[in-house]
Amino acid sequence: MKKIGILGSGAVAKTLGSGFLRHGHEVMLGTRDASKLDAWLGQNANATVGTFAATAAWADSIVLAVKGTAAKSALEMAGATNLSGKTVIDTTNPIDGAPTNGVLRYFTLQNDSLMEQLQAAFPNAHFVKAWNSIGSAYMVNPTFTEGMPSMFICGNNDAARAEVSAILVRFGFEVEDMGLAEAARAIEPLCMLWCIPGFREGRWSHAFRLLKK
Repeated sequence: MKKIGILGSGAVAKTLGSGFLRHGHEVMLGTRDASKLDAWLGQNANATVGTFAATAAWADSIVLAVKGTAAKSALEMAGATNLSGKTVIDTTNPIDGAPTNGVLRYFTLQNDSLMEQLQAAFPNAHFVKAWNSIGSAYMVNPTFTEGMPSMFICGNNDAARAEVSAILVRFGFEVEDMGLAEAARAIEPLCMLWCIPGFREGRWSHAFRLLKK
């Protein structure tokens, strides 16, 4: 199993870290404040914690699990050399401020996406968008009465998309491969749609499913 380095120390990072451990991977979480992960380490004794740079250098594949506003700086701290040639699973969204009538604001324009910006800034890494449109509680082998949820992915590298697809299948998702990085312009706004029932009605226990005939 590949070594998975996760950049972040929030709910998404910890949930996915525990999930990868459960599925037999070695896991290191990268953070600027290791004390944030003391409790998580107590529950996940086989994991390790390091700096962003140490985590990226150690890992075979990387998960970017920070706020969208911090995504580029986290990758800069990880180091372009440490990211080069590696799959980077991008869970981030370009959220900019509080919602209006339940609808989040984004700092990207319609014909752009955060993942495209990150790919341009780190051209030798292989970004794949995933896990950006579901709550952290449902990121690892979720159970829904209506069936297996869909996870929409995209990225410019075919091998990286195949790697992420295989991971998502093990994590209990039906993968919908939307192709190259430009598709992130459609995938990232799914977070906005997913959040509206939560902000308006307090409903957070749902997921997307693409129905096919």
